[in-house]
Amino acid sequence: MLNFNYYNPANIYFGKKEEEHVGELISKWSKNKKVLILFSGDYYEKLGIADTVREQLKKYKIQYFENGNVVPNPALSLINELSSFVKEQEIDFILAVGGGSVIDTAKATALGSLYDGDTWDFFTGEKEVTGALPVGAISTVASSGSEMSPATIISNNEYKLGVESEIIIPKFSIVNPEFTLNLPKYYTGVGTADILSHLLERYFSKILHTDVTDYLLEGAIKSTLINGIKLINDLKNYDLRAEMSLTAIIAHNNSLELGREPDWGSHRIEHELSGQYGVVHGEGMVVVTLAWMRYVSTFYPDQFVKYGIRVFGIDPIIYSEEEMIDLAIRKTKDFFVGLGMKTSLTELGIDETHFEMMAERATKGDTQTVGHLKPLNSSDIVEILKLAL
Repeated sequence: MLNFNYYNPANIYFGKKEEEHVGELISKWSKNKKVLILFSGDYYEKLGIADTVREQLKKYKIQYFENGNVVPNPALSLINELSSFVKEQEIDFILAVGGGSVIDTAKATALGSLYDGDTWDFFTGEKEVTGALPVGAISTVASSGSEMSPATIISNNEYKLGVESEIIIPKFSIVNPEFTLNLPKYYTGVGTADILSHLLERYFSKILHTDVTDYLLEGAIKSTLINGIKLINDLKNYDLRAEMSLTAIIAHNNSLELGREPDWGSHRIEHELSGQYGVVHGEGMVVVTLAWMRYVSTFYPDQFVKYGIRVFGIDPIIYSEEEMIDLAIRKTKDFFVGLGMKTSLTELGIDETHFEMMAERATKGDTQTVGHLKPLNSSDIVEILKLAL
C-alpha cells in the first residue's frame, strides 16, 4: 500500500428537498452577495430548481446572474467569457446546476475569475492553481462525480485537458435523486457507464496489499452492475436513482484510491476521442475501456483474472486463465450493451484516420506515457484504438 494524504471538505446534502438549503449555504460563502448560476438546456426550469433557487436567493438578499450556455465537453471560450463577466460584476460565488459538464465549467470559471491570463494556462501547466472562487453544485445527473471531486476537464475545441486541485472541490453539493428521474434512457446509460469507468480506473492497479479498497471497489462495481441494469429498465424508480447518485459520488471522490495507484489510461485516450469527434464522454469510455482491457490484459493477466473471479464469480476450476479473462471482458461488454451503449468506434462512425495524431497528442509527441498499470506509449494507444474498431 502506498502512502497517502486524503482531504475532501465537500459538504454533501443528499435526498429529497435538500435544495431548499441553497440560500443559506451560499450566504456563508458569498460576502458580496452576488452569485453566478450556470446550467445547460431547459432542465433548470423544467425540474423546478430555478424557482427554488430564486426564492432562496431572494430570501437571503443575494443578487444572481444566470447563464444556460454550458455545453457537453465544456468549452474554453465560454469559460473565458464567464470569467470576464464575473470580474466585471464582482461576483464571488458560482453555483452549478446540472451534471459534470456544468460543474466542471463552474470549477474552471472559478479558476479563471481570479486570474488575468487565459484560463487554459492552468490546464497546460503554465500556471499553478493557487486560488479559485468558491463553487457549489446542485446535481441533476448521476455520472461524473464532479460534485465531490477535485478535478475539472475542459476542451479548447482541439483537445481536452484537466486540472486537479483541492482548491476547486465544491464547498457544498446538493444531490436530490428526484432530479434524475426524468433523464432519458440514453443519458441514464451514459451516466452509469461513466460511473463504472471511474471505478475500473481505480480497480486496475498494480500496487499490492490494498485489500480494503479492493473489496470496497468490488462492492461498488457489483452494485453498479446490478442497479445499473435494474435502473435502465425502471427509469422512474427513486431508490435505484438514489443508489446510482451515491455511487457516482463515491466512485470519484478519491476515497476508493487510498493507498493505490489508479490507471487513468482509458480516460486520457477517451479525451482525445471526445476532443476530436465530440463523442459523449460516457459512451466514449465504454468503447475505450473494452479495448484497453483486451490490450492490457495480455500484459497483466492476473489483474483481470481477479476481476473475473471476484466481480463476476467466474469459476477458476472450470475455465482456463485465458477463458476467464475473455469471459470477464465479455460480461463487462454485455453490461454496457444492456445500458444501450455502442461498444465500438465503427458504431460511432469513427475510422482510423486520426489514430496516430490522437496518440501523439495524448503522449505529447511520444515524450511521455499514459496510464499506470501498463504505461502506454503512442504505438500502444494506436493498437488500443484499432482494437476499439
